[in-house]
Amino acid sequence: MDWSKLPDLAAVAALTCAFASVARRGQTTASRHWLSGWVLIAVHFAALIFSPAPGVWGTVAIDVSLISLISAGVLFMWASVPYRVERSSVWMLISILSTNAIYIIIAGFDHPWPGALTSAAVSFGAAPLAIALTARRDFTHLLRWMLVALYCLLAVFVLTVQNRPANGLDLATNGALFTVYIGCCLHVWYNYRGRGSAGSLITIAGFLGWASVFVVAPLADTITPNGQIDNEVWNLPKYVVAVGMILLLLEDQIEHNKYLALHDELTGLPNRRLFLDRLAISLERARRMESKAALLVIDLNHFKKVNDTLGHHAGDLLLKKVSNLFVSRVRRSDTVARTGGDEFSLILEEPTNRSNAKSVAKSLMDMMNEPIQVGEHFMQVGASVGVAVFPDDACDIEALCIAADLRMYDDKNVSREGAGERIPVRSEPLPEYHGQDEENPKISARASKL
Repeated sequence: MDWSKLPDLAAVAALTCAFASVARRGQTTASRHWLSGWVLIAVHFAALIFSPAPGVWGTVAIDVSLISLISAGVLFMWASVPYRVERSSVWMLISILSTNAIYIIIAGFDHPWPGALTSAAVSFGAAPLAIALTARRDFTHLLRWMLVALYCLLAVFVLTVQNRPANGLDLATNGALFTVYIGCCLHVWYNYRGRGSAGSLITIAGFLGWASVFVVAPLADTITPNGQIDNEVWNLPKYVVAVGMILLLLEDQIEHNKYLALHDELTGLPNRRLFLDRLAISLERARRMESKAALLVIDLNHFKKVNDTLGHHAGDLLLKKVSNLFVSRVRRSDTVARTGGDEFSLILEEPTNRSNAKSVAKSLMDMMNEPIQVGEHFMQVGASVGVAVFPDDACDIEALCIAADLRMYDDKNVSREGAGERIPVRSEPLPEYHGQDEENPKISARASKL
Protein backbone atom coordinates (compact mmCIF):
# COMPACT_ATOMS: atom_id res chain seq x y z
CA MET A 1 0.00 0.00 0.00
CA ASP A 2 1.08 3.56 -0.71
CA TRP A 3 0.65 5.27 2.64
CA SER A 4 2.19 8.47 1.23
CA LYS A 5 -1.28 9.30 -0.11
CA LEU A 6 -2.78 9.27 3.39
CA PRO A 7 -1.94 12.94 4.17
CA ASP A 8 -3.53 13.96 0.86
CA LEU A 9 -6.62 11.92 1.71
CA ALA A 10 -6.83 13.54 5.16
CA ALA A 11 -6.40 17.04 3.68
CA VAL A 12 -9.10 16.50 1.05
CA ALA A 13 -11.43 14.96 3.66
CA ALA A 14 -10.95 18.02 5.90
CA LEU A 15 -11.59 20.37 2.96
CA THR A 16 -14.70 18.39 2.05
CA CYS A 17 -16.04 18.75 5.60
CA ALA A 18 -15.32 22.49 5.56
CA PHE A 19 -16.99 22.80 2.17
CA ALA A 20 -20.04 20.88 3.42
CA SER A 21 -20.30 23.17 6.44
CA VAL A 22 -20.30 26.29 4.26
CA ALA A 23 -22.60 24.80 1.61
CA ARG A 24 -25.17 23.69 4.19
CA ARG A 25 -26.07 27.33 4.99
CA GLY A 26 -27.34 27.94 1.49
CA GLN A 27 -27.69 24.74 -0.48
CA THR A 28 -27.96 25.05 -4.26
CA THR A 29 -27.69 22.57 -7.11
CA ALA A 30 -24.16 23.81 -7.82
CA SER A 31 -23.01 23.41 -4.22
CA ARG A 32 -24.40 19.86 -4.07
CA HIS A 33 -22.52 18.92 -7.25
CA TRP A 34 -19.34 20.52 -5.93
CA LEU A 35 -19.64 18.62 -2.66
CA SER A 36 -20.21 15.32 -4.49
CA GLY A 37 -17.16 16.08 -6.62
CA TRP A 38 -14.96 16.55 -3.56
CA VAL A 39 -16.21 13.29 -2.09
CA LEU A 40 -15.06 11.61 -5.33
CA ILE A 41 -11.66 13.32 -5.04
CA ALA A 42 -11.36 11.74 -1.59
CA VAL A 43 -12.26 8.36 -3.16
CA HIS A 44 -9.54 9.01 -5.76
CA PHE A 45 -6.87 9.38 -3.06
CA ALA A 46 -8.24 6.44 -1.08
CA ALA A 47 -7.98 4.21 -4.17
CA LEU A 48 -4.39 5.38 -4.80
CA ILE A 49 -3.41 3.95 -1.42
CA PHE A 50 -4.23 0.47 -2.76
CA SER A 51 -2.77 0.99 -6.26
CA PRO A 52 0.56 -0.81 -5.52
CA ALA A 53 -1.34 -4.05 -4.82
CA PRO A 54 -0.19 -6.86 -7.14
CA GLY A 55 -2.31 -8.30 -9.91
CA VAL A 56 -5.88 -7.42 -10.70
CA TRP A 57 -6.50 -5.57 -7.43
CA GLY A 58 -3.86 -2.99 -8.23
CA THR A 59 -5.37 -2.49 -11.69
CA VAL A 60 -8.86 -2.10 -10.21
CA ALA A 61 -7.55 0.43 -7.67
CA ILE A 62 -5.93 2.51 -10.43
CA ASP A 63 -9.08 2.35 -12.57
CA VAL A 64 -11.26 3.41 -9.61
CA SER A 65 -8.85 6.24 -8.85
CA LEU A 66 -8.86 7.58 -12.42
CA ILE A 67 -12.61 7.17 -12.96
CA SER A 68 -13.30 8.93 -9.64
CA LEU A 69 -11.06 11.80 -10.71
CA ILE A 70 -12.85 12.10 -14.06
CA SER A 71 -16.29 11.77 -12.43
CA ALA A 72 -15.41 14.62 -10.07
CA GLY A 73 -14.45 16.78 -13.04
CA VAL A 74 -17.73 15.99 -14.81
CA LEU A 75 -19.65 16.98 -11.66
CA PHE A 76 -17.69 20.23 -11.44
CA MET A 77 -18.63 20.94 -15.07
CA TRP A 78 -22.27 20.01 -14.41
CA ALA A 79 -22.40 22.47 -11.51
CA SER A 80 -21.49 25.33 -13.86
CA VAL A 81 -23.70 24.39 -16.82
CA PRO A 82 -26.11 27.31 -17.43
CA TYR A 83 -28.51 25.05 -19.36
CA ARG A 84 -28.49 21.95 -17.13
CA VAL A 85 -32.26 21.53 -17.36
CA GLU A 86 -32.04 20.53 -21.03
CA ARG A 87 -31.91 16.82 -21.78
CA SER A 88 -29.14 17.22 -24.36
CA SER A 89 -26.80 18.63 -21.71
CA VAL A 90 -27.39 15.53 -19.58
CA TRP A 91 -26.50 13.26 -22.49
CA MET A 92 -23.45 15.36 -23.28
CA LEU A 93 -21.95 14.95 -19.81
CA ILE A 94 -22.96 11.27 -19.63
CA SER A 95 -21.14 10.68 -22.91
CA ILE A 96 -18.02 12.42 -21.59
CA LEU A 97 -18.04 10.33 -18.43
CA SER A 98 -18.79 7.03 -20.18
CA THR A 99 -16.22 7.43 -22.97
CA ASN A 100 -13.50 8.31 -20.46
CA ALA A 101 -14.42 5.40 -18.19
CA ILE A 102 -14.50 2.90 -21.08
CA TYR A 103 -11.11 4.04 -22.36
CA ILE A 104 -9.51 3.81 -18.92
CA ILE A 105 -10.89 0.31 -18.34
CA ILE A 106 -9.68 -0.93 -21.74
CA ALA A 107 -6.27 0.70 -21.29
CA GLY A 108 -5.95 -0.97 -17.88
CA PHE A 109 -5.60 -4.45 -19.37
CA ASP A 110 -2.09 -5.83 -19.78
CA HIS A 111 -2.54 -6.35 -23.51
CA PRO A 112 -5.50 -4.28 -24.67
CA TRP A 113 -6.96 -5.08 -28.07
CA PRO A 114 -5.87 -2.32 -30.51
CA GLY A 115 -9.28 -2.25 -32.19
CA ALA A 116 -11.03 -1.61 -28.88
CA LEU A 117 -8.58 1.17 -28.02
CA THR A 118 -9.10 2.81 -31.41
CA SER A 119 -12.89 2.62 -31.11
CA ALA A 120 -12.76 4.08 -27.60
CA ALA A 121 -10.47 6.88 -28.79
CA VAL A 122 -12.78 7.74 -31.69
CA SER A 123 -15.76 7.84 -29.31
CA PHE A 124 -14.12 10.71 -27.39
CA GLY A 125 -15.05 13.04 -30.23
CA ALA A 126 -17.78 11.08 -32.00
CA ALA A 127 -20.19 10.84 -29.05
CA PRO A 128 -20.30 14.59 -28.19
CA LEU A 129 -20.42 15.50 -31.89
CA ALA A 130 -23.33 13.12 -32.50
CA ILE A 131 -25.27 14.64 -29.59
CA ALA A 132 -24.54 18.16 -30.86
CA LEU A 133 -25.77 17.34 -34.36
CA THR A 134 -28.83 15.48 -33.09
CA ALA A 135 -29.88 18.33 -30.78
CA ARG A 136 -28.83 21.30 -32.93
CA ARG A 137 -31.72 23.45 -31.69
CA ASP A 138 -30.51 23.13 -28.10
CA PHE A 139 -26.89 23.92 -28.97
CA THR A 140 -27.16 27.69 -28.95
CA HIS A 141 -24.49 28.35 -26.31
CA LEU A 142 -20.90 28.88 -27.41
CA LEU A 143 -19.76 26.79 -24.45
CA ARG A 144 -21.35 23.63 -25.87
CA TRP A 145 -19.56 23.89 -29.19
CA MET A 146 -16.31 24.67 -27.39
CA LEU A 147 -16.74 21.42 -25.44
CA VAL A 148 -17.46 19.44 -28.63
CA ALA A 149 -14.37 20.92 -30.32
CA LEU A 150 -12.26 20.13 -27.25
CA TYR A 151 -13.25 16.46 -27.30
CA CYS A 152 -12.76 16.16 -31.05
CA LEU A 153 -9.20 17.42 -30.51
CA LEU A 154 -8.79 14.90 -27.69
CA ALA A 155 -9.84 12.08 -30.03
CA VAL A 156 -7.19 13.15 -32.56
CA PHE A 157 -4.54 13.41 -29.83
CA VAL A 158 -5.31 9.98 -28.35
CA LEU A 159 -5.31 8.30 -31.77
CA THR A 160 -1.91 9.89 -32.43
CA VAL A 161 -0.12 8.92 -29.21
CA GLN A 162 -1.76 5.76 -27.86
CA ASN A 163 0.27 3.35 -30.00
CA ARG A 164 3.65 4.62 -28.85
CA PRO A 165 5.46 1.65 -27.34
CA ALA A 166 6.88 3.32 -24.24
CA ASN A 167 4.30 5.66 -22.76
CA GLY A 168 1.51 6.00 -25.31
CA LEU A 169 -1.34 4.93 -23.00
CA ASP A 170 -0.06 7.14 -20.19
CA LEU A 171 0.00 10.15 -22.54
CA ALA A 172 -3.52 9.32 -23.74
CA THR A 173 -4.80 9.05 -20.16
CA ASN A 174 -3.16 12.33 -19.18
CA GLY A 175 -4.70 13.92 -22.27
CA ALA A 176 -8.15 12.74 -21.19
CA LEU A 177 -7.65 14.12 -17.67
CA PHE A 178 -6.33 17.41 -19.05
CA THR A 179 -9.42 17.74 -21.27
CA VAL A 180 -11.81 17.10 -18.38
CA TYR A 181 -10.26 19.74 -16.15
CA ILE A 182 -9.70 22.32 -18.86
CA GLY A 183 -13.42 21.76 -19.52
CA CYS A 184 -14.07 22.61 -15.86
CA CYS A 185 -12.04 25.79 -16.31
CA LEU A 186 -14.08 26.77 -19.38
CA HIS A 187 -17.38 26.06 -17.64
CA VAL A 188 -16.52 28.15 -14.58
CA TRP A 189 -15.23 30.97 -16.79
CA TYR A 190 -18.40 30.91 -18.91
CA ASN A 191 -20.73 30.80 -15.91
CA TYR A 192 -18.96 33.57 -13.94
CA ARG A 193 -17.50 35.60 -16.84
CA GLY A 194 -19.33 38.79 -15.87
CA ARG A 195 -18.62 38.48 -12.16
CA GLY A 196 -14.89 39.13 -11.79
CA SER A 197 -14.91 38.28 -8.08
CA ALA A 198 -12.04 36.80 -6.09
CA GLY A 199 -13.83 33.46 -5.80
CA SER A 200 -14.41 33.08 -9.55
CA LEU A 201 -10.87 34.16 -10.48
CA ILE A 202 -9.27 31.81 -7.94
CA THR A 203 -11.46 28.89 -9.06
CA ILE A 204 -10.65 29.49 -12.74
CA ALA A 205 -6.93 29.75 -11.98
CA GLY A 206 -7.11 26.60 -9.84
CA PHE A 207 -8.77 24.55 -12.60
CA LEU A 208 -6.28 25.88 -15.14
CA GLY A 209 -3.42 24.81 -12.87
CA TRP A 210 -5.10 21.45 -12.20
CA ALA A 211 -5.38 20.76 -15.94
CA SER A 212 -1.78 21.88 -16.50
CA VAL A 213 -0.52 19.29 -14.01
CA PHE A 214 -1.40 16.51 -16.49
CA VAL A 215 0.85 18.17 -19.07
CA VAL A 216 3.66 19.56 -16.93
CA ALA A 217 4.18 16.48 -14.73
CA PRO A 218 5.00 14.09 -17.65
CA LEU A 219 7.26 16.75 -19.18
CA ALA A 220 9.07 17.17 -15.86
CA ASP A 221 9.62 13.40 -15.67
CA THR A 222 11.01 13.43 -19.21
CA ILE A 223 13.28 16.44 -18.76
CA THR A 224 14.57 15.50 -15.28
CA PRO A 225 14.15 11.72 -14.97
CA ASN A 226 16.22 11.62 -11.79
CA GLY A 227 14.47 14.57 -10.18
CA GLN A 228 11.68 14.14 -7.69
CA ILE A 229 8.94 16.72 -7.19
CA ASP A 230 6.79 16.30 -4.10
CA ASN A 231 3.18 15.30 -4.61
CA GLU A 232 2.12 18.37 -2.62
CA VAL A 233 3.30 20.54 -5.53
CA TRP A 234 1.09 18.70 -8.02
CA ASN A 235 -1.84 18.67 -5.59
CA LEU A 236 -1.66 22.40 -4.86
CA PRO A 237 -4.12 23.39 -7.66
CA LYS A 238 -6.76 21.11 -6.10
CA TYR A 239 -6.62 23.08 -2.88
CA VAL A 240 -6.71 26.36 -4.81
CA VAL A 241 -9.93 25.19 -6.48
CA ALA A 242 -11.39 24.22 -3.09
CA VAL A 243 -10.60 27.66 -1.65
CA GLY A 244 -12.09 29.35 -4.72
CA MET A 245 -15.30 27.32 -4.46
CA ILE A 246 -15.68 28.13 -0.77
CA LEU A 247 -15.22 31.83 -1.61
CA LEU A 248 -17.87 31.53 -4.33
CA LEU A 249 -20.31 30.04 -1.83
CA LEU A 250 -19.60 32.82 0.66
CA GLU A 251 -20.00 35.47 -2.05
CA ASP A 252 -23.34 33.94 -3.09
CA GLN A 253 -24.53 33.97 0.52
CA ILE A 254 -23.51 37.62 0.91
CA GLU A 255 -25.39 38.54 -2.28
CA HIS A 256 -28.42 36.57 -1.08
CA ASN A 257 -28.36 38.38 2.26
CA LYS A 258 -28.15 41.73 0.46
CA TYR A 259 -31.12 40.73 -1.67
CA LEU A 260 -33.15 39.75 1.40
CA ALA A 261 -32.30 43.07 3.05
CA LEU A 262 -33.79 44.98 0.10
CA HIS A 263 -36.66 42.73 -0.99
CA ASP A 264 -39.86 41.40 0.50
CA GLU A 265 -39.34 37.73 1.36
CA LEU A 266 -42.88 36.67 0.42
CA THR A 267 -43.38 38.38 -2.94
CA GLY A 268 -39.80 39.11 -4.01
CA LEU A 269 -40.74 42.75 -4.64
CA PRO A 270 -38.56 45.64 -3.41
CA ASN A 271 -39.25 46.44 0.24
CA ARG A 272 -39.70 49.90 1.76
CA ARG A 273 -35.97 50.53 2.06
CA LEU A 274 -35.23 49.81 -1.60
CA PHE A 275 -38.43 51.57 -2.64
CA LEU A 276 -37.39 54.82 -0.92
CA ASP A 277 -33.94 54.59 -2.51
CA ARG A 278 -35.45 54.18 -5.97
CA LEU A 279 -37.97 56.94 -5.32
CA ALA A 280 -35.15 59.31 -4.41
CA ILE A 281 -33.30 58.39 -7.61
CA SER A 282 -36.46 58.81 -9.69
CA LEU A 283 -37.19 62.25 -8.26
CA GLU A 284 -33.60 63.37 -8.76
CA ARG A 285 -33.70 62.16 -12.37
CA ALA A 286 -37.02 63.92 -12.98
CA ARG A 287 -35.65 67.11 -11.39
CA ARG A 288 -32.54 66.99 -13.56
CA MET A 289 -34.49 66.33 -16.77
CA GLU A 290 -37.30 68.74 -15.81
CA SER A 291 -39.84 65.95 -16.24
CA LYS A 292 -42.46 64.30 -14.04
CA ALA A 293 -42.68 61.17 -11.89
CA ALA A 294 -45.74 59.66 -10.26
CA LEU A 295 -46.18 57.79 -6.99
CA LEU A 296 -49.11 55.41 -6.50
CA VAL A 297 -49.99 54.00 -3.08
CA ILE A 298 -52.29 50.95 -3.27
CA ASP A 299 -54.08 49.44 -0.29
CA LEU A 300 -56.11 46.21 -0.51
CA ASN A 301 -59.56 46.85 0.95
CA HIS A 302 -60.71 43.40 2.06
CA PHE A 303 -57.43 41.58 2.65
CA LYS A 304 -58.12 41.23 6.39
CA LYS A 305 -61.32 39.33 5.63
CA VAL A 306 -59.34 36.84 3.54
CA ASN A 307 -56.93 36.23 6.43
CA ASP A 308 -59.78 35.89 8.93
CA THR A 309 -61.90 33.50 6.85
CA LEU A 310 -59.35 31.43 4.89
CA GLY A 311 -56.22 31.76 7.00
CA HIS A 312 -52.82 33.38 6.59
CA HIS A 313 -51.64 30.84 4.02
CA ALA A 314 -54.42 31.91 1.64
CA GLY A 315 -53.55 35.53 2.39
CA ASP A 316 -49.92 34.91 1.46
CA LEU A 317 -50.94 33.24 -1.80
CA LEU A 318 -53.21 36.19 -2.56
CA LEU A 319 -50.40 38.69 -1.98
CA LYS A 320 -48.14 36.77 -4.37
CA LYS A 321 -50.86 36.71 -7.01
CA VAL A 322 -51.59 40.42 -6.58
CA SER A 323 -47.90 41.33 -6.80
CA ASN A 324 -47.59 39.37 -10.07
CA LEU A 325 -50.65 41.15 -11.46
CA PHE A 326 -49.22 44.55 -10.58
CA VAL A 327 -45.83 43.76 -12.11
CA SER A 328 -47.47 42.52 -15.32
CA ARG A 329 -49.39 45.79 -15.66
CA VAL A 330 -46.50 48.27 -15.53
CA ARG A 331 -43.39 48.86 -17.61
CA ARG A 332 -40.03 47.30 -16.78
CA SER A 333 -38.67 50.77 -16.03
CA ASP A 334 -41.30 51.29 -13.30
CA THR A 335 -41.01 49.99 -9.74
CA VAL A 336 -43.60 47.95 -7.83
CA ALA A 337 -42.83 47.53 -4.11
CA ARG A 338 -44.54 45.97 -1.14
CA THR A 339 -44.34 48.66 1.52
CA GLY A 340 -46.70 47.22 4.14
CA GLY A 341 -48.77 44.19 5.05
CA ASP A 342 -51.42 44.77 2.39
CA GLU A 343 -49.96 47.95 0.91
CA PHE A 344 -48.09 48.31 -2.36
CA SER A 345 -46.38 51.34 -3.86
CA LEU A 346 -45.64 52.06 -7.49
CA ILE A 347 -43.20 54.52 -9.07
CA LEU A 348 -44.02 55.62 -12.61
CA GLU A 349 -41.08 57.27 -14.35
CA GLU A 350 -40.91 59.45 -17.41
CA PRO A 351 -42.66 59.56 -19.79
CA THR A 352 -45.65 60.02 -17.48
CA ASN A 353 -48.15 62.66 -16.40
CA ARG A 354 -51.20 62.87 -14.17
CA SER A 355 -53.48 61.44 -16.84
CA ASN A 356 -51.23 58.41 -17.39
CA ALA A 357 -50.90 57.85 -13.65
CA LYS A 358 -54.68 57.98 -13.19
CA SER A 359 -55.11 55.53 -16.06
CA VAL A 360 -52.67 53.07 -14.47
CA ALA A 361 -54.37 53.49 -11.09
CA LYS A 362 -57.80 52.81 -12.59
CA SER A 363 -56.57 49.67 -14.35
CA LEU A 364 -55.06 48.38 -11.10
CA MET A 365 -58.32 49.01 -9.25
CA ASP A 366 -60.28 47.28 -12.02
CA MET A 367 -58.01 44.24 -11.71
CA MET A 368 -58.57 44.12 -7.96
CA ASN A 369 -62.34 44.36 -8.44
CA GLU A 370 -62.25 41.19 -10.55
CA PRO A 371 -62.35 37.83 -8.72
CA ILE A 372 -58.84 36.45 -8.20
CA GLN A 373 -58.41 32.68 -8.10
CA VAL A 374 -56.18 31.37 -5.33
CA GLY A 375 -56.28 27.60 -5.15
CA GLU A 376 -59.94 26.56 -5.09
CA HIS A 377 -61.19 29.96 -3.95
CA PHE A 378 -62.13 33.10 -5.86
CA MET A 379 -61.45 36.31 -3.94
CA GLN A 380 -62.54 39.86 -4.68
CA VAL A 381 -60.44 42.13 -2.50
CA GLY A 382 -60.79 45.53 -4.13
CA ALA A 383 -58.23 48.30 -3.74
CA SER A 384 -57.91 51.98 -2.91
CA VAL A 385 -55.31 53.99 -4.80
CA GLY A 386 -53.77 57.37 -4.13
CA VAL A 387 -51.82 59.23 -6.80
CA ALA A 388 -49.26 62.00 -6.33
CA VAL A 389 -47.24 63.58 -9.13
CA PHE A 390 -43.79 65.16 -8.83
CA PRO A 391 -43.29 68.14 -8.92
CA ASP A 392 -46.95 69.21 -9.21
CA ASP A 393 -48.05 67.90 -5.80
CA ALA A 394 -44.77 67.88 -3.89
CA CYS A 395 -41.06 68.50 -4.40
CA ASP A 396 -39.57 66.01 -1.95
CA ILE A 397 -40.04 62.38 -0.94
CA GLU A 398 -41.79 62.96 2.38
CA ALA A 399 -44.37 65.39 1.01
CA LEU A 400 -45.00 63.20 -2.05
CA CYS A 401 -45.66 60.15 0.15
CA ILE A 402 -48.00 62.21 2.34
CA ALA A 403 -49.91 63.42 -0.72
CA ALA A 404 -50.33 59.89 -2.10
CA ASP A 405 -51.36 58.58 1.33
CA LEU A 406 -53.98 61.29 1.80
CA ARG A 407 -55.58 60.50 -1.53
CA MET A 408 -55.48 56.78 -0.87
CA TYR A 409 -57.24 57.18 2.51
CA ASP A 410 -59.70 59.61 0.96
CA ASP A 411 -60.51 57.02 -1.70
CA LYS A 412 -60.84 54.30 0.95
CA ASN A 413 -63.26 56.44 3.01
CA VAL A 414 -65.41 57.12 -0.04
CA SER A 415 -65.48 53.39 -0.76
CA ARG A 416 -66.54 52.56 2.80
CA GLU A 417 -69.27 55.17 2.85
CA GLY A 418 -70.60 53.89 -0.47
CA ALA A 419 -71.73 57.39 -1.28
CA GLY A 420 -73.02 57.65 -4.82
CA GLU A 421 -70.71 56.69 -7.66
CA ARG A 422 -67.33 55.51 -6.50
CA ILE A 423 -64.52 57.86 -7.43
CA PRO A 424 -61.73 55.72 -8.94
CA VAL A 425 -58.81 58.01 -8.24
CA ARG A 426 -58.78 61.26 -6.31
CA SER A 427 -55.85 63.28 -7.52
CA GLU A 428 -56.84 66.91 -7.34
CA PRO A 429 -54.27 69.24 -5.70
CA LEU A 430 -53.94 69.03 -1.92
CA PRO A 431 -53.45 71.77 0.61
CA GLU A 432 -49.83 72.52 1.30
CA TYR A 433 -48.36 70.10 3.81
CA HIS A 434 -46.84 71.70 6.94
CA GLY A 435 -45.53 68.60 8.71
CA GLN A 436 -48.59 67.67 10.83
CA ASP A 437 -52.08 66.39 10.08
CA GLU A 438 -54.30 66.82 13.11
CA GLU A 439 -57.32 65.24 11.44
CA ASN A 440 -55.53 62.09 10.35
CA PRO A 441 -53.05 60.95 13.03
CA LYS A 442 -52.46 57.67 11.18
CA ILE A 443 -50.93 59.52 8.25
CA SER A 444 -48.90 61.78 10.55
CA ALA A 445 -47.49 58.73 12.30
CA ARG A 446 -46.54 57.19 9.00
CA ALA A 447 -44.88 60.40 7.86
CA SER A 448 -42.71 60.44 10.97
CA LYS A 449 -41.25 57.07 9.95
CA LEU A 450 -40.08 58.26 6.54
